[in-house]
Amino acid sequence: MRRSGIIQMPLHYGKAPAWLFKRMANLAREISLVVISEYGSGELLCRLANPFWFQALGCVLGFDWHSSGLTTTVCGAIKEGLKPISEEIGLFVAGGKGKASRKTPSEIEKVSEKFGTDSKKLVYASRMSAKVDSSAIQDGYQLYHHTFIFNKHNQWAVIQQGMNVNNRFARRYHWIGNQVSDFVCEPHSAICCDLTQPTLNMVAKESQSNRAISAELAREKPDKLVREAKNLIEKLPAHHQVEIKEINPERLKTIFLKTYERQPENFEALLGIPGVGAKTIRALSLISELVYGAAPSWRDPARYSFAHGGKDGYPYPVNRQVYDSSIEHLHRCLKQAKIGNLDKLKALKRLEKFLK
Repeated sequence: MRRSGIIQMPLHYGKAPAWLFKRMANLAREISLVVISEYGSGELLCRLANPFWFQALGCVLGFDWHSSGLTTTVCGAIKEGLKPISEEIGLFVAGGKGKASRKTPSEIEKVSEKFGTDSKKLVYASRMSAKVDSSAIQDGYQLYHHTFIFNKHNQWAVIQQGMNVNNRFARRYHWIGNQVSDFVCEPHSAICCDLTQPTLNMVAKESQSNRAISAELAREKPDKLVREAKNLIEKLPAHHQVEIKEINPERLKTIFLKTYERQPENFEALLGIPGVGAKTIRALSLISELVYGAAPSWRDPARYSFAHGGKDGYPYPVNRQVYDSSIEHLHRCLKQAKIGNLDKLKALKRLEKFLK
């Protein structure tokens, strides 16, 4: 039997029908405007980075609350809804799903040319958040959605999602810029997934020594690193989380040459080098552990389920105070929103189901 109190987040294909998406975009715009008028655009960024508020918003907009499509559709609705008034309110949405995610840097730079935002800082934040969740955290979820939201004061938030085609589940990553003091040490505001598993977590506090030695190794001559990688094949125990077949020393030689030429001063600089991906980080981490004794963390960083916990305390107890405050805040926003009475009534009825 399935355990009660847990919501699984299956991958759902397809898209919201045009008639629904249009209304979602309008409602998302009005709710956003109320939050901005009451608290400022920085507060809206913080709320979008809060998994409770974001999930509640998706429910209010009318999307399936247990579907992975909630993430992409809600972000798309916010982008579409705010597009006509972005310049007026000073809040901008870049990126999106698939090909749209790769346009994020150019969209940021376009805004910067007109409003003088720090495009270099914002593009770096966009790229590093994606690099962390695809290479520094190796959890088996491939990123396919990246939304970067920022204002004219250079404040930003990131919402991105990955999929695991084997177990057919999704994982969502939340970032809020004003809480990121270090891109490679516990930088997330939240990571949501209904399944947890052993994960190479190079941004965990426990991985600090492994990060430092990995960066030091990356400054070594390629031949030495390749030699160490070959030795790993003989030393790596069968029960280790990384399989021997995943290590190919000769293929790594080219990227090791690039890291040697760049001489990265720390792990963040190493991760930011073009071409340095999951396999490079994994190899350096293994060498750091098996040769120098600096073990990385294998703690899965996901702390929230998409249902925000379960009544039985799994994967963790529901934070009722935070969840209730998110719903109450949305309820106030809806009452003030300047939308059609019918759409407002339907949205309020959906939200009131969660207040009972």
